[in-house]
Amino acid sequence: MRRQRESNHPAASTPRKSRRIHAESPGKLPELAGCPRCHASYRNGRWTWETPPIGSYALDCPACERIADDDPAGELRLSGGFLAAHRDEIEGCLRNVEAHEKSEHPLKRILSLREDGRDLVVRVTDAKLVTQMGHALERAWAGELVLPKTTADRTAYARGSWHRD
Repeated sequence: MRRQRESNHPAASTPRKSRRIHAESPGKLPELAGCPRCHASYRNGRWTWETPPIGSYALDCPACERIADDDPAGELRLSGGFLAAHRDEIEGCLRNVEAHEKSEHPLKRILSLREDGRDLVVRVTDAKLVTQMGHALERAWAGELVLPKTTADRTAYARGSWHRD
């Protein structure tokens, strides 16, 4: 139910602005587009795993563009002695989180898993995936988790870390 303004409120007679910012943006993507790399489709303002219809535009999705350009939206750095002892289990947990999120949101993918000294750096295509993976690790094995304050700013690079000895 939509909240109503009181009749004596100064803005009571003015309509509310639309919250969908991308709907008014001049660079909006063409409807019924399909990614030739991953076969995701763009419909009704979002990317889905529905099959692109015949005659749709061929357009790389933002995740495929990030993967091709090697341009991650964020990274989660894992460290500690526990990581070395349970590396396969931890990677499995991260892959499970990716699979779960990717099934609903095609733009949430792991770009790479890289070793940096004794640390493992997980680079992802969506900043919110950093938070979701960090919370999954914390639920499974506790440890010290440091996450970005917000992922609302989609232009900012999200850096998180998880450590357990």
